Amino acid sequence: MQTPIPFLFMRGGTSRGPYMNRNDLPEDLEKLADVLIAIMGSGHPLNINGIGGGAAVTTKVAMLSRSDDDWADVDYFFAQVSVEDRLVDFKPTCGNILTGVGPAAIEMGLVEARGNETTVNIRAVNTGAKVVAVVQTPGNRVSYEGTAEIDGVPGTSAPVALQFMDTVGGVTGSFLPTGNLVDTIDGIEVTCMDVAMPMVIARAASFDLTGYETAAALDENTAFYARMEAIRKQAAERMGMGDVSRSVTPKFGLLAPSTQGGTIAARYFMPWKCHPTMAVTGAQCLASCVLAPGTVADGMAAIPNGTPAKITLEHASGVIEVLVDYENTATGFSLNAAGLVRTARKLAAGEVFVPSNIWRGN
Repeated sequence: MQTPIPFLFMRGGTSRGPYMNRNDLPEDLEKLADVLIAIMGSGHPLNINGIGGGAAVTTKVAMLSRSDDDWADVDYFFAQVSVEDRLVDFKPTCGNILTGVGPAAIEMGLVEARGNETTVNIRAVNTGAKVVAVVQTPGNRVSYEGTAEIDGVPGTSAPVALQFMDTVGGVTGSFLPTGNLVDTIDGIEVTCMDVAMPMVIARAASFDLTGYETAAALDENTAFYARMEAIRKQAAERMGMGDVSRSVTPKFGLLAPSTQGGTIAARYFMPWKCHPTMAVTGAQCLASCVLAPGTVADGMAAIPNGTPAKITLEHASGVIEVLVDYENTATGFSLNAAGLVRTARKLAAGEVFVPSNIWRGN
């Protein structure tokens, strides 16, 4: 016997995975982790016994519920399931998967479509961030057809406009968790920053890299990964995050001067693989690092005049643009909001099954 669980299978931004109703899943987090491991097939490089895709960007899970928050319409609880290690991390959030939350919430009946465009207020449970998503709903039905393009996804789709608020210090409680704009760890200067996603950010040149390497080339560089992971773990201790050897946060980022007409070149690590494109949350943190004076990005990019400022990050598959509403004051950098346009698509709907010896249902 197996236990059926209703789900939507969706692409959100440059990630994909199942979107499920939180009420259809175990409340206990340990049991929930067991269920998600079974759903995704974690423990095999191809996720052959589940619906994961054998990569970190395809082993992500969104769990939705009506929100009890006065501001929000829907709560979004995220889980990152590892490909091979049978681990589930509930600490981070994912902005790419969040792109599908508005459409999924409408499809699941958690939010009612309202006219040609429907605004969905989303509370990211993992970090406390507030996100406004504008979903295309002509005829009060979600539309996935349109002309919006994002690098890393073939074809075009309907745009989903996202506005992120309350993203500073969501995990560590501070914009600069170590209290410093720059720390030196193992001889490498890094900026430890918590905006939408806690990150450790360095210059690519500090590792004798150009910053323009492909994701595949970086993943083959085992010496770099060993050095990067040692720095990441030490940085996490300084950030008050404890032992992160089994956690995907903080993430790691590398910066280099722009070569393609953008603001700056960036590579984002998940952290044990290079992201094939760019995380939406990571993009906000990297953009904030570029705009804040005195960080490792200082002097690497031409800063746009005025606010909101458009920061274009050149990633391994193209570019991503972040519109940042911010202030630089006598007391430092202050982020008000960050906006992006992404796309999503419903791929499948139905039931996914887990063995009953893992969970028999609610």
